[in-house]
Amino acid sequence: MSADTRSSPPPAAGAAPRAVRIPPWAEYGLIPLVNVTAAFLVAGLVVLFIGESPLAAVKLLLWGALGFGEGIGFTLFYATNFIFTGLAVAVAFHAGLFNIGGEGQAYVGGLGVALVALALDRIAPWWVVFPAATAAAALFGAAWAFIPGWLQVRRGSHVVITTIMFNFIASAMMVWLLVDHLMPAGSMQPETRTFAASAALPKLGGLFALLGLDVGGAPVNLSLFLALACALFVYVLVWRTKLGYEIRTVGLNPAAAVYAGISITRIAVVSMMLSGALAGMMAVNPVLGDQQRLQIDFVGGAGFVGIAVALMGRGHPVGIVLSAILFGMLYQGGAELAFDMPAVSRDMIVVIQGLVILFAGALEHLFRPGIARLLALGSAALRRRAGAPGKAV
Repeated sequence: MSADTRSSPPPAAGAAPRAVRIPPWAEYGLIPLVNVTAAFLVAGLVVLFIGESPLAAVKLLLWGALGFGEGIGFTLFYATNFIFTGLAVAVAFHAGLFNIGGEGQAYVGGLGVALVALALDRIAPWWVVFPAATAAAALFGAAWAFIPGWLQVRRGSHVVITTIMFNFIASAMMVWLLVDHLMPAGSMQPETRTFAASAALPKLGGLFALLGLDVGGAPVNLSLFLALACALFVYVLVWRTKLGYEIRTVGLNPAAAVYAGISITRIAVVSMMLSGALAGMMAVNPVLGDQQRLQIDFVGGAGFVGIAVALMGRGHPVGIVLSAILFGMLYQGGAELAFDMPAVSRDMIVVIQGLVILFAGALEHLFRPGIARLLALGSAALRRRAGAPGKAV
């Protein structure tokens, strides 16, 4: 019997089940919604266990994030960081790489922002400093991600291990640079001098005022639009270009990619550099848009949150933007919740974030088979009602 007509063997005992095919609207909408709902239900049980009302906690969290103008401003400020790092993780995901070095790449990107700002802030306006600093952040982040990518394809060093190591190397390097080279003489704080006011990115308070919102002291700034532009860029790149097709092919089936003449080495390195560039640009938001100086630990864990954002957003830019807003709500609403409900500490907010990561990542397929069966039953019922058997939608 020929190989073409031979039936495929049954799966081996203990083998992983094949991925269940479901419609895109369920893949990118329904499943993440179910995962988040499950995470919040479990978090509600934790809140109930410590003697507080889960409903009151949710009300306080939502009010703190979306109930007034300044809360919305801070939510969008945090979401801007997470959009950059989520996109960075997603681009690497599509190439079959797990880049968890966004923290270090954003850190090094901040160095690029600071060097440009320190050089130009007293001689150029913000609209000159902004694009130059953005380009420097992308370049520094891409260069920092290039090394793990190259080591992966040339020396077999696993990208997960090398990117973790490079996070620590970036942190130590930045401490050394700030303390020994960039800190102003006589200062006791490990940070650069404050940039000139003319180099600071414009805040979006005036824009929100047109909508009737007073964002107060929220630092939401022009980099929000840069993040949204990057989301559009990633969509066009991954789904509408030859390079994006090659990235997805390598990620889905490396053997088929080699057979088609695609260089896995080139795609791996290019994908890591694109990922690092996106992570590096995250630094524009806090360094040039908020603090107006480079400080230690300005990234604040955004690189790791980007992993959860990318997982929950299913690697799609639209899903990533929505997931980033959700995590921005958790950050801002969590601060208000911890203030108004002292029994729910900031650590509890970290628990909620961890549950979202758990259900969106490790337990991603927990609800998928049941949802697939429900959709199949619904589709079959609709076909019977219509009296016209056909392909399931």
